[in-house]
Amino acid sequence: MSPKDLLLALVVIIVWGMNFVVIKAGLEDMPPMLLGALRFMLAAFPAILFIKRPNVPLRWLLAYGLTISLGQFAFLFYGMSVGMPAGLASLVLQSQAFFTFFFAALFLGERLRLANLIGLVVAAGGLALIGMQVDRSLTLVGFAMTICAAAMWAMGNIVTRRIGKVDLVGLVVWGSLVPPLPFLALSWWLEGPVQIESALRAINLDTILVLVYLAFGATILGYSLWSRLLSRYPASQVAPFSLLVPVVGLTSAALLLGECLGGWQVVGALLVMLGLLINVCGGWLYGRWRPSLA
Repeated sequence: MSPKDLLLALVVIIVWGMNFVVIKAGLEDMPPMLLGALRFMLAAFPAILFIKRPNVPLRWLLAYGLTISLGQFAFLFYGMSVGMPAGLASLVLQSQAFFTFFFAALFLGERLRLANLIGLVVAAGGLALIGMQVDRSLTLVGFAMTICAAAMWAMGNIVTRRIGKVDLVGLVVWGSLVPPLPFLALSWWLEGPVQIESALRAINLDTILVLVYLAFGATILGYSLWSRLLSRYPASQVAPFSLLVPVVGLTSAALLLGECLGGWQVVGALLVMLGLLINVCGGWLYGRWRPSLA
C-alpha cells in the first residue's frame, strides 16, 4: 500500500473510531431516534444532487437502508443512550464480522473456515465477560442493543453482497434516503412530540457539529475513502485496518470521556480483539505457516 493510501486508511480509522465519542456527545442534547433521523437527512441532502443513483433495484436499496443504516444505528444510538459506554460500543459493534459469516453461511451458502470458528469462539468468550460486568457504566439493555446493532450491520453486509459490484458511495448516499422517515416515526412513538420539539428548539453549535461529523465525516467521507481503498487493493489487505477502529474508540473514550474499563472488561476486550485478529488474519497466517509445517 502506498504511503498516500496508508494515510487515507489511518484517516478512516480515526474518523470511525472517534465516531462513538461524537455519538455520545450528541445523545446528551438529543434523543436517539431524532438524532438518527437528522443524521441521515444530512447524509442524503444535498449529496444526492451530486452523486449518481447506483444501478440497484429499489427493493435492494430499501433493504440496505433498513438494515445497515436504520437497524444498525437505531439499536446503537438507543443502546448508547441507556448505558453502553462509547469505547465498549466501538469494540462490541465489531462482532458484526462474526454475524456476517454466520448469515453468509445461512443465506448465501458460504462455508465457514476454521479461522472463523476459532475467532468466533474466542471473541464470544470476550463478549460474555464484558456482558457479565453490568454496573452503572454498562447496562444489560445497552449491551444487548449494541449486539443487535452488530447483527443489523451484518445483515446489511449480506444485502451488499447480494447487490454485487456497485459504487459504494452512491449506495451509502442514496441508501440514506430510507432511514429518516422510519427514524422520525420511531422518535414520535418512543420520544414523543414534546421531547422532539424541545430538542429541536435547543439545537446549538455543538449539536450541529455532531450532525456534520456523523453525516459528512463518519458516513460520506469514511465510506468514500474506504471504497477507494477496496477498489485499489484486495479486501484481505484492507480489512485488517478495521481492527484499529475499536483501539481508537477505546482510547478516545478514555481520554475525552474518562471511561475506564474494569479488570474483567479489559480481559474481555483483549479476547474480542484476539478473536477479530484470528478471524481476519488466521487463514493467511495458516497459509504462510503450512509449507513450513509440511
